[in-house]
Amino acid sequence: MRSNEGSPETVANDEVVGNVSKVCIVPPSYKGDVKQGHLIFDANFECGNLGRVDYITDIEYDIFIRPDTCNPRFRVWFYYTVQNVKANQKVIFNIVNFSKTKSLYREGMSPVVKSTSRPEWQRIPAKNTFYYKCPDHRKNYVMSFAFQFDNENDIYEFAYCFPYTNTRLSNWIATQEKRNLDYFYADVLCETVQQRQLDIITITSPQNIDPVRRKKIIFVTCRVHPGESPSSYVCEGLMDFLLEDTPAAKLLRDNIVFKFVPMLNPDGVALGNYRCSLMGFDLNRHWTDPSRWAHPTLEATKALLLEYNDNPSVDLDFYIDIHAHSTLMNGFMYGNVYDDSERFERQAVFPKLLCNNAEDFSLAFTSFNKDVVKAGTGRRFLGSCLSARSNCYTLEVSFYSYSNEAGNIVPYTTQGYINLGRNVARTFLDYYGLSSTPGPSTSGIEAALPAAPSANPRHFSKSKLRAQVREEVRMVQQKTKPEQASASANSPDPIYKPSFESQLSDSAVSLKQYIKTLRSKMSREGRVNTGGGSSETVSAPNSTARAEQQPGKSSYDGYFFNHHEGRPSNL
Repeated sequence: MRSNEGSPETVANDEVVGNVSKVCIVPPSYKGDVKQGHLIFDANFECGNLGRVDYITDIEYDIFIRPDTCNPRFRVWFYYTVQNVKANQKVIFNIVNFSKTKSLYREGMSPVVKSTSRPEWQRIPAKNTFYYKCPDHRKNYVMSFAFQFDNENDIYEFAYCFPYTNTRLSNWIATQEKRNLDYFYADVLCETVQQRQLDIITITSPQNIDPVRRKKIIFVTCRVHPGESPSSYVCEGLMDFLLEDTPAAKLLRDNIVFKFVPMLNPDGVALGNYRCSLMGFDLNRHWTDPSRWAHPTLEATKALLLEYNDNPSVDLDFYIDIHAHSTLMNGFMYGNVYDDSERFERQAVFPKLLCNNAEDFSLAFTSFNKDVVKAGTGRRFLGSCLSARSNCYTLEVSFYSYSNEAGNIVPYTTQGYINLGRNVARTFLDYYGLSSTPGPSTSGIEAALPAAPSANPRHFSKSKLRAQVREEVRMVQQKTKPEQASASANSPDPIYKPSFESQLSDSAVSLKQYIKTLRSKMSREGRVNTGGGSSETVSAPNSTARAEQQPGKSSYDGYFFNHHEGRPSNL
C-alpha cells in the first residue's frame, strides 16, 4: 500500500482488515497522479462495509466484503460509495467473498444504488446482475453487476439492500418529538458496549397510564441482526400508522400500549455488520442468559419484558421480533409449538388475519417450530417464559420480493416494506375486534380489552406518560447495572469512561485492544464467544454528503451487461 501526499490512498493487493477510506484504485504499473476515471472507493461512514478492492482491468474490480467485527463467519452486507468517475464510464463490480452460497441473487435479486443527483434508492436491473460459481475464486459464488456512471460530479452509493441507519432512526424520533404529541414518548433504555443509546418508544393514549386501568402491551423489537435493514422500514411503517390522526390509529392507542425497541443492535448497525454485535456475537442466540458486558441491550430489553410479565395489572399480549430473510420471498411469520392446544391454536389467528390484509404476506411460508438451534432466539426464549396469554412471533420479510395474487414477482421498495408495517397495525384492529365505524365487529379476538374511558375521564398529560416510562427505565437500569455502577467507582476500566470516542483512536491496535479487554473480562466470568474469530477493525462512522435531487433525473440510463460461459464479458 502506498499513499500519495495530499491525495487518496492507492492500493493494489492488501488483506481485509477494516473498511476502506477514500481509496483510489489504479493499474498496478501506474505511477502518475490520480486522474478522472480512477475510481475512489469509500466505506468509512455509518453502516458502511467494504474491506478491499482489487483492480482486474480498467472496467472490472473485485470487491471484498469486510467480515463482521470479531466474527469472520459472516460476510453478506456491503455498502460503499464510488466517486471520481468519468461520464459514460462502464464498470463491472464482482462481490467475491460472500459467506452464504444460497442467495436470492439466484432468484433475480440485485443490489441497490443511488447518487447525489438521484437520492432515492433503486434496484439495479436484474438483467445486469449475475450470480455464479467462479473458477477464479476457488469456485466460490460471486455476484457480478454491471453499471455505467453518467455524471462526473456525482457520488454513487451501492448496497446489498436499502440501508437504514441509526441516524435515520434518530432523525425520525426527533421529528416526532417536535410534533409534541401527547401519545408519543421516546427514552433511552440503556447504553451499548460502544455507549450508543438503546431507544425505547412508547405509543399510547395518556389515559393508559391510569394506575387503576388494566393495560394491554404489544412489544416490538427490530434489528437484532444489523444487516437486516428492511425490518426497520417495516417497523417505521407500523409506528407511522399508530401516530396518525385517524380513527383507526386512535382506537389502537386508546386500547393498547405499544412499546418499540427499533434498533436492538445499534453498534452492529453503525459498524456495518451483517449479523453480529461489536464483539462478534449473534445476539439472537443469547436471550437465555445475556451478559451485561457483551449483550447489554438484550439484558435490558429482557428485564423490561419480564417486568411487564410479572406485573398483575399488565397483559403482555404480543412480542414480535422483526427480521429480514436472505433466501425466501414474501413476508411470513415463525411461531412456537406449545403443549397447550388452546395457546397453540390462538397464536395461529394473527398470521391468518395478516394474510387477509397484506398481499405480500404468505401463510404458506409461515411455520411453527421448536428447533433446537433456535432455542436462544427472542421468540423461543420468551415463548417459554412469558405467560400463556402472550403470543411470540418472528416476523420475516424478504430482502428481495413477494409474489402477488396474480403470481407475479414484485420487488420490494422501501415503501413496500413500510406498507407491510402499516398492514401489521391494521391487523391488530381485526385481532381485537376494534372498528372505526359504528356497528358490531366481525372478526378477531373479542375478549379482555381494557374498559373504555369514562365520559368524564381524569386528565392525564404527556408529562405523566413521560414519568411512567422513566420509572420503568429506572427499574430496568437498577436491575441491569448495579455491578457496573459499583465497579466504575473503584476501577479505571475503560468501559466506564464517558464516551467511546474518547477511549479509542481510529487505529486498528486501539480497537483490538479494547475488544480484547472486554473479551478477557467475559472469559473471567466464564462467558466466551463460541463463534469467535480474529478481530476486524472499523473506522469511526461518518456521514456521507447528500445532495438535493435534480429535476428531470429519476433513473439511471446506461445499464449494460453481457456474459459468456458464466462470467461477465470484457466490454
